[in-house]
Amino acid sequence: MATMHQVTQVVLHQHLHHLPPKHSHPSTRSYRVINSVNCFRVESPTESTHFHNSSTEKKTTATNIEEIMDDQISAVDFVELREEFLTLLRSRRSDEVEQAKPVTSPMYQGDPPPTFSEAMESCPKADVENLKDLLVEENLYLYTEASEQGRLPVLILSMKQTDEEKRPAIVFLHSTHKCKEWLRPLLEAYASRGYVAIAIDSRYHGERASSQTTYQEALVSSWKKGDTMPFIYDTVWDLIKLADYLTHQRDDIDSARIGITGESLGGMHAWFAAFADTRYSVVVPIIGVQGFRWAIDNDKWHGRVDSIKAVFEEARVDLGKSDIDREVVEKVWDRIAPGLASQFDAPCTIPAIAPRPLLILNGEADHRCPLLGLDTPKSEAERAHEAHNSNCFKFVAETGVGHQMTSTMVKEASIWFDTYLK
Repeated sequence: MATMHQVTQVVLHQHLHHLPPKHSHPSTRSYRVINSVNCFRVESPTESTHFHNSSTEKKTTATNIEEIMDDQISAVDFVELREEFLTLLRSRRSDEVEQAKPVTSPMYQGDPPPTFSEAMESCPKADVENLKDLLVEENLYLYTEASEQGRLPVLILSMKQTDEEKRPAIVFLHSTHKCKEWLRPLLEAYASRGYVAIAIDSRYHGERASSQTTYQEALVSSWKKGDTMPFIYDTVWDLIKLADYLTHQRDDIDSARIGITGESLGGMHAWFAAFADTRYSVVVPIIGVQGFRWAIDNDKWHGRVDSIKAVFEEARVDLGKSDIDREVVEKVWDRIAPGLASQFDAPCTIPAIAPRPLLILNGEADHRCPLLGLDTPKSEAERAHEAHNSNCFKFVAETGVGHQMTSTMVKEASIWFDTYLK
């Protein structure tokens, strides 16, 4: 069985402890958005190839992206790309932690509130007598920046510890309009198997929401003002700060064995957090990975747009359009999540996770994450892992499944984490 020391030793020292200087105010941020072709660089004939196949290695001066990808001789500068993303996420820092009480009435932004899914209930559990009595529950707040949304609610479940051995940890991330309490079946199952299981409320969800429309209103505000990044990025900043807490303030957690996973929006959070922070050493995004640029170029953006339609409708009106079209979609992404459809899109950021173990679980018929849009991210990830002599990448598209986390996905994720974190 592989160990994390074998798999990720090369990247654990890449974590960036020194962020660039802070902006004086979020509204002064300046973002450089580039065309997706610029995710890749063409190496000169005298440069060594970053990713290559020794039997087919070629040299080229091609500037066309199709030629570059066909020849397979170009690569993202992942360290520089990560630096650029962290610059985008920079904010005020804090190490403050506050104890909290369990939430008795969690905020769900769907109506009616959901019941736990059969998929989560199917998660493998250890056969532990009186499990509920042996579980330790912690509720706390981390303060990730000096703003109202800077208070990060955290829920942690683990088994009562009888020794001082450090344990692996996994961060679980909920989908849109859900909250951390929604994930309790997964937390309990993983805790029973010896993990420290952690869940958070993402920005404008759960304890960070004041009404059923808080998240949608935040997206619209981001479009209007451009001073926040509520779609994916701001929660990724929280996850970087959470990694600080897990690695520096927890004596019970092995800092080299921290995994991350999530469903839908949570899958996107897991993907981008792992790209941004190498301390997340095993990664399983579930129905969350998609090609944003590909969706725009191939008119397959409707499924994702419909899930958060209010902001696109607002942009349509502001842009004087009669319908939401490609231009509206592109402008919204560039405004609320700069670079999402260009330099930080899946073809650039998914391979940057290598050589850490990465399992991508999607549905074959998922209209929010179209399968054809993942051909390039998948092939780039395979090349990145090959370059590191790593066989720790797997992509599974479950036949006949749309935008849904299934019991099969839950079990696949469990096996993956047990293989690479235990």
